[in-house]
Amino acid sequence: MKKTLLTLAILSTVAHADEGMWMPQQLPQVAKQLKAAGLKLDPASLTKLTEFPMNAIVSLGGCSASFVSPQGLVATNHHCVYDSVARNSTPERDLLANGFLARTLGEELPASPGSRIYVTKDVANVSDKIITPAVAKLAGKARVDAIEKNMKTMVAECEKDAGHRCTVASYYGGLEFYLIKQLEIRDVRLVHAPPSGVGKFGGDTDNWMWPRHTGDYGFYRAYVSKDGKAADYAKDNVPYAPKSYLKIAREGVKEGDFIMALGYPGSTNRHRLPSEVAFTFDWNYPAFVKSSAEALAIIASETKNNEDTKLKYAGRVASINNYYKNRKGLLTSYEGSDILARKTREHADMKAWVNASPARQKEYAADIEQVEKLIAQRDAEFKRDYYLTMSAPRLLTTARRLYRLANENVKPNAERKSGYQERDLPAIKAAVTALDRTYDEKVDKALVLNNLKKYAAQPKAERNANFDAAMGVADGMSEAQLKAVLDKMVGGSKLGSAAASGEWIGKTPADFKASSDSFIQAAVAMYDAGLKSEAEDEELAGKIQQAYANYMKAKIAYMTSKGQAVYPDANGTLRVTFGKIAGRDHGADGTGSWTAFTTVKGVVAKATGEGEFNAPAAQLAAIKAKDFGKYVDPKLKTVPVDYLATLDITGGNSGSAALNSKGELIGLAFDGTLDSIISDWDFNKANTRDIQVDVRYILWNMKHVDKADNLLKEMNVE
Repeated sequence: MKKTLLTLAILSTVAHADEGMWMPQQLPQVAKQLKAAGLKLDPASLTKLTEFPMNAIVSLGGCSASFVSPQGLVATNHHCVYDSVARNSTPERDLLANGFLARTLGEELPASPGSRIYVTKDVANVSDKIITPAVAKLAGKARVDAIEKNMKTMVAECEKDAGHRCTVASYYGGLEFYLIKQLEIRDVRLVHAPPSGVGKFGGDTDNWMWPRHTGDYGFYRAYVSKDGKAADYAKDNVPYAPKSYLKIAREGVKEGDFIMALGYPGSTNRHRLPSEVAFTFDWNYPAFVKSSAEALAIIASETKNNEDTKLKYAGRVASINNYYKNRKGLLTSYEGSDILARKTREHADMKAWVNASPARQKEYAADIEQVEKLIAQRDAEFKRDYYLTMSAPRLLTTARRLYRLANENVKPNAERKSGYQERDLPAIKAAVTALDRTYDEKVDKALVLNNLKKYAAQPKAERNANFDAAMGVADGMSEAQLKAVLDKMVGGSKLGSAAASGEWIGKTPADFKASSDSFIQAAVAMYDAGLKSEAEDEELAGKIQQAYANYMKAKIAYMTSKGQAVYPDANGTLRVTFGKIAGRDHGADGTGSWTAFTTVKGVVAKATGEGEFNAPAAQLAAIKAKDFGKYVDPKLKTVPVDYLATLDITGGNSGSAALNSKGELIGLAFDGTLDSIISDWDFNKANTRDIQVDVRYILWNMKHVDKADNLLKEMNVE
C-alpha cells in the first residue's frame, strides 16, 4: 500500500466508528477503534482474505453472501435469490408465493442463468503497473486504451489459474488500482426461500421504512466438479467445501452490542464534485423517478391478465421499485438540505488551500479546473442521450451485442474489447438464455414506445442520426407512426427466443451482413457509427480519468491535513463496516423514537391476508400458538424479526453477513431507512441506520414454519 496516499490518509485521521466502508487491508489502521467498539477478534485477522472469517464472505455479483456450512451452503437475502425463484416459478408452481425448500441435494434447482458465487482469494495494489510512466504521459482515448491494455494483460495472467475471475478495480476516481482474484463458482443452485409473504413481507410499502418485519433471507449452494474445480452446471457436480464458514450465533443480540458487516457495497458518491451533486439531484434523479414510475405502470398494465408474463417481469419490477423508492427518498432528504451549499464551500476551501501554496498550485490547480469542465461536458451529453438509451428495443440491444461479438472474435483474444473476450462469453450466453423467462414482445414494445415518443420529440440536432436511420425514425412522427415503425422492426425479427438469438453466437460478420432479420440489419447498419461514438466517449473518459485522479489526490491531501477520514467510495469490492445495534430519535423536532428491534407481534398486526402483507397462514398460526421454541428474546418476550444498527452500508451490501464481536452470524443486512440513504452522498452519523433480519427470526421460520430441519442440521443449529 502506498504510504503517500491511502495509508497516510488513514494513519492521520480519527473517523467515527460507524462511518467508513473499509478495505480489509486498511483495518490495522483502525484497530484501536475496532477494539474499542467491542471486537474480540484480532483486527489483523480481517486482513487475511483466505482465513476465517473473510474467506467465508462471498459476492453474488450484485449482492453479498456468506458460506454457512461445510457443504457450500450460502446465506443471502430473499431479494438476492428472488430472480432465481421467479425463473423457476410457473403459474402452476408459484414458488414466489409459496416458497421453496429442497429437502435433499437432488431437489435443489438451478439458479438464474449466469448466477455466480465469487470467493475472494487475493487483493493487490497494482497502481504503478496500470498507470506506468508511459501511460501517465498519455491523454484521452490513448490513455484509456493503454490502461485497458495493461488491465487485460494483468487479468489474463491472473486467470491462467483456471476457474478464477480476476478484476482490476479503480479507487479514488482512478488514482489507485487493485487486482482482485476470485474463485468463480459457476454452478449455483437454489436451496431455500421462504414465501414472499415472509421474504418480501411489506413489499414496496415497507421498503426503506422502519419499523420493518421482513424475513429477507434465502439460500443458495455452490457446486464444483468432483475434483473440486469450478465447473458449469452438471448433475454429477458436488457441493463446494469452503475452507471455513460462519457459525450461527447461539446467543441473541441486544441493543448496544458490537456489530460488523462484511460484504460488497456497490457505489457511494461522497467524494463527488459539487457540480456532480447538483446535476444528480436537480436533473438525473428526478428524470429517473419519472421514468421508473412510467415503466412500473406500463408493466403492471401489460401483464395484468397474464400470470406467466407477470412472473417473467417480477424480477425487473422488484429492481425498478427498489431504485424508484431509493431515489425518491434521496430527493426528499436532499430537498431543503445544505448539502450542495456545504459541498460547494468545502470544494472552495480545498481550492483555496491548493492555491495557498505555489507547489500545490502547480501540482493540482490545472486538473481541478479541467475536471470541472469535463464533468460538465459529460453530464450534458448524458442528458441529451437520456431517452435514446431507453428507446432501443431489447432485441436491438441483443443484436448489437451479438454483432459486436462477431467482429471482436475476428481479432486475437488479447486484442478484443473488454466485455467480448473469451472470458466474457459465458455472461453473453447467459443473457441470451435469459430471454425466454424475462422477455415478452408486448411488454417490451409498450416500454420502448413510451420512451421513443419522448426521444422522437427532440430536435433533430439532438437525436442520434445513426439510430434514426436504422429504426426508421423521422421528424414529426405521430405516436401511431412510431408504433408502426416499432411493429415493423419487431415483426421482422426472430431474436425473441433464446434459441434463435443463441444461434448467432459464433457466427461471422459476413453471416450478419447476409441476414434479413430486421434487428440484425439494424445492428450492422449502426456498427461503424457506434464505434465512432464509443471512441468519442473514450476520449472524454480518458481526459476525465487523468484530471479526476489528480483532483482526488489533492482532496486526499487536503482532508488529511484537516485530520478527516479518507476511505475510498464503494466500488463493488470487499469492505468491512462496524458499529453498534441501536435505535434512534426520529422526527423533525427530535421527538419520537425508533426502537432497535421489531418482533413477530408486528407481523400479526400488519398481516392482511393479501397483497404485500400476506403472511403465510402457517406462520400466523405458529405466532398465535406462541410456538417459539428457543428463539424467544428474554427481554422482548417473543421472537425478534429485524433490528437497526449504525452500519455504513449501501446497495450491494444486501445479504452481507452481520457478525458479532466473535465473528458469529447474527443476521443479514438488507436495507436502510429512507431518511438515511442520503449517506451515499453525505454521511449523516445521527440519522444513518441500516436494517438486519435477525438470525433468530430466520432460524425460527425454518424450524417452526417451513420445517427446514435438514438445513438446520447442516448449519449445526438443531
